[in-house]
Amino acid sequence: MQLISPEKIFRGKGAWFKAVPYIKKVSNRPLLLGRSLSTNNLRQQVYKDLNEENFSIYSSNLKFDCCYEDLERIKSTVVKNNCDSIIAIGGGKVLDAGKFLADSLSIPVITIPLSASTCAGWTALSNIYSINGQFIKDVELKSCPKILVLDHGFIKTAPKRTLSSGIADALAKWYESSLTSSKVEDGLVQQSIQISRVLRDQLLIDGESAYNNQSVHNVAWCNVVEGCSLTAGLIGGIGGQKCRTAAAHAFHNAITQIVTTNKSLHGEIVGVGILLQLRLEETKNNNKLANQTIKQLLMLMKKLNLPTTISELGINVFENNNLQKIAEFTCRDKSEIHFLPFKINQQDIMETITNFEKQKMKIS
Repeated sequence: MQLISPEKIFRGKGAWFKAVPYIKKVSNRPLLLGRSLSTNNLRQQVYKDLNEENFSIYSSNLKFDCCYEDLERIKSTVVKNNCDSIIAIGGGKVLDAGKFLADSLSIPVITIPLSASTCAGWTALSNIYSINGQFIKDVELKSCPKILVLDHGFIKTAPKRTLSSGIADALAKWYESSLTSSKVEDGLVQQSIQISRVLRDQLLIDGESAYNNQSVHNVAWCNVVEGCSLTAGLIGGIGGQKCRTAAAHAFHNAITQIVTTNKSLHGEIVGVGILLQLRLEETKNNNKLANQTIKQLLMLMKKLNLPTTISELGINVFENNNLQKIAEFTCRDKSEIHFLPFKINQQDIMETITNFEKQKMKIS
């Protein structure tokens, strides 16, 4: 069974108002789930709009990332108030939490991304973290969201940093799926890989313009926002697990194990993971084009103000046994690193990161 897409998708300017009548058909007592103080005004506006449509609305906010402690607390609120849906409005962690809760309670979830930082509004997948933000595992859900609302007016209020993070995360779809699934004969998988290639090209062409001019009147911005939020989700839906993650996300999951006061976004870490994956391809799989690809990506990443090393994420891998911790988690039994078509061990990871952080690789 494949869970390919949300049941209904509303996108573009004014998408929220178009979606409300359909939300009313599936819910009367929703829980409005959010998190960030910076998005509180948007949540209040959504609350007001729903109230005017005679919804009985309850609200709750995450205190941490999508972690079990928060999930249990909010689940009790949903049950106590007999809520019949969850409307998750915010970034990827909020959307993941809303999806997980709705799935565990067998009620619909409506996802309303407030940035284009991930494709979490689309997928039947939730990433679970610790209170400290350490990745624990991903959980496959029983369905994609009932309704996805990608309102460009909401998205344009997000910080530029979230868009650059989303671009990095969406780029990973090509660099991971083309490596792990290129020899898979399944037609849908091959089509998914080709969609990821088209998405990559669009992001390379329009990413800088979208980042510098976040406006609903900028076609490049509109296309990039929808590419990061929608197309990236479709790729995983059609192609399955191996078209979602590989080494770039394995590095992300490992890097989050190092607790730091510098809070990096999901895509920012994944972007560094793409560069590390390409370095592995060059040294362990004899990919002659990997170094050239690194140069191409570095040019874009610097224009988007993205970190390009683990140190730029605020982590010194050469202290507190951090390098060994990252290598161990990257190579654990259930890691996506093992989707690579060549063998990787902890020593490979440590050598690659060491050389990368010391900038021994030729990138100029």
